Amino acid sequence: MPTISLPKRPDGDTLFFRLSFSSAVLILLVLTGIVLSLIDGGWMALREFGPGFVFRNIWDPVNGQFGAASAVYGTLVSSLIAMVIAVPLSLGVAIFLAELAPDWVSQPVGMAIELLAAVPSIIYGMWGLFVFAPWFSDGFQMWAADHLVDLPLIGHWFDGPPIGIGLLTAGIILAIMILPIVSSLVRDALKTVPNVLREAAYGVGATPFEVVTKVLLPAIKNAAVGASILGLGRALGETMAVAFVIGGANRIETSLFMPASSISSTIAQQFNEATDPLHISSLIGLGIVLFMLTFVVMGFARVLLKKKR
Repeated sequence: MPTISLPKRPDGDTLFFRLSFSSAVLILLVLTGIVLSLIDGGWMALREFGPGFVFRNIWDPVNGQFGAASAVYGTLVSSLIAMVIAVPLSLGVAIFLAELAPDWVSQPVGMAIELLAAVPSIIYGMWGLFVFAPWFSDGFQMWAADHLVDLPLIGHWFDGPPIGIGLLTAGIILAIMILPIVSSLVRDALKTVPNVLREAAYGVGATPFEVVTKVLLPAIKNAAVGASILGLGRALGETMAVAFVIGGANRIETSLFMPASSISSTIAQQFNEATDPLHISSLIGLGIVLFMLTFVVMGFARVLLKKKR
């Protein structure tokens, strides 16, 4: 009697491997497609201005002269301000919620912080423009003009009109935006540290400050660095919140109170109104610069984490 052979079905491991491999290849193909489309769209500007496009401090759509220096400067400075403010505050919030606060405080506050991370960026931008900027102008910039301008080395950072918007305002809004992300990740990392490490430290007479600084933080340093880099990645690419409060001026100023621009805000504000092909290509060229900047930052983070391991 003839036997009927059924096709052999792949087992679970083989199917899982193929799905995982296909997902990885798909991500790589999508990333390659994005890069190629950006290069194709920005080729006219790259051909016209060459590699110097990144360092040209001019953005004049009327005369067809474009450069990315002012936008790159605004992106880097506002992101640096955000990191300087947000990272220490995030560490403090995470340590308090994970180690010091009682459960009836840490749980609702932790949930509130996680909800802040889900607030759309345009809400932060509107709040920054209509609520924070007027208060910042009257409450800090007026005081800084009287007390900080004459300081050596840093006085010129605060020498500007008290209009409420500018680089410093954008950096503060970005810090508020990335603080929930960084603090939540660091708090979760602290909770993964085995209790035996805490008990051993307290058993030899360590104070809570010593337990946090000499036991817990060294144990989660990789996670803390990763969380900070994730926050930096969001700060570099943030669009709408920055577009509301940075001012939109395409120039480099040493004063943090002066209006400026970032790469993402420039693209968002001008892309719909751009009609000249060179203008459109230059905006896409800004996208290439932002992509490369983010790629460099993430690559540096990977190298840093690898060295720490």
